[in-house]
Order: sequence, then structure tokens, then C-alpha cells
Amino acid sequence: MTTRLDQPREIRRTIVPRPHYDPESFGRLSERIARFLGTARFLVYMTGFIVVWIGWNFLAPHFLRWDPYPFIFLTLILSLQASYAAPLILLAQNRQDDRDRVQYEQDRARNDRTIADTEYITREIAGLRVALSEVVTRDFLRSELQQILRELDAKDQHPTLS
Repeated sequence: MTTRLDQPREIRRTIVPRPHYDPESFGRLSERIARFLGTARFLVYMTGFIVVWIGWNFLAPHFLRWDPYPFIFLTLILSLQASYAAPLILLAQNRQDDRDRVQYEQDRARNDRTIADTEYITREIAGLRVALSEVVTRDFLRSELQQILRELDAKDQHPTLS
């Protein structure tokens, strides 16, 4: 019997329940781990652990050594650590990329608004300049008044000419 695509599926009962986790919490934990793995403290701890491991397996009596010379068990532990560290680091990088993308989009929107505001102010200033070019300036008014005064003085000196 085929199921219809427009109908929801029936809930299946499982013997073992599916584990549920919060992706955000897991992402924050992975970022903390990745941040710690990238510190000098981690390198010092890891170097100390390896030096103690190798020193113990070289210097301890034979019956107390658990990982003799080729250090197969140490190699296995380091491989296991690397196999968990790599995906956690990638997850942390992906989350950082997402944050960077959001920041980039916000910066771009802010830049677009700034450009639009600048263009608006430029148009307003241009409009004010055009409007001011039609307004009488102080110097022009002064020169016109002086011209009228000269004409009036000239009329007062020669009253018969008019």
C-alpha cells in the first residue's frame, strides 16, 4: 500500500527512543572545546601527557608498563582525540561563518542606508544651493542700495534734469 504525500505519517513506536539534543547547546560546547584546543595551555597539557606516557613506558619496570615501545595504545588515543577534535572544530568554524555572514549582511544593510542618507543630504544641499542662488545676497543688496543712493544724490544735485 502506498502512502499519500498529502497525509502525515503515522507515529512509529520504537523500542529505543531517539536521543534528542539541543543543537544550540551542542554548538556552544563544540566552540568551547575548539577554543580550548587552540590554546597554548592545551599544547602544554598534551605535551606533558605524552612525555609522562612515554617516560613511564620507558623507565618503569617491565611489569608496570602498559604500552611498550611502538606505543600503539598512545597512537590509538591520539587518533581518537583527533577524530573527535576535527568535527568539533569544523562545527565551531561553521557557526563562526554563520555569525560572520549575519554580521556581513547587517554591515551591508547599514552601508546601504548610509549611502541613501548621503545621497538624500546631497540632493537637499543641491536644492538649497539652487534656492539660495535666487535669494539676494548682502553684497548684491548693498551694491544696489549704493547705486540708488548715488542716483538720489545725483537728482538732488541736478533737480532740473528730471
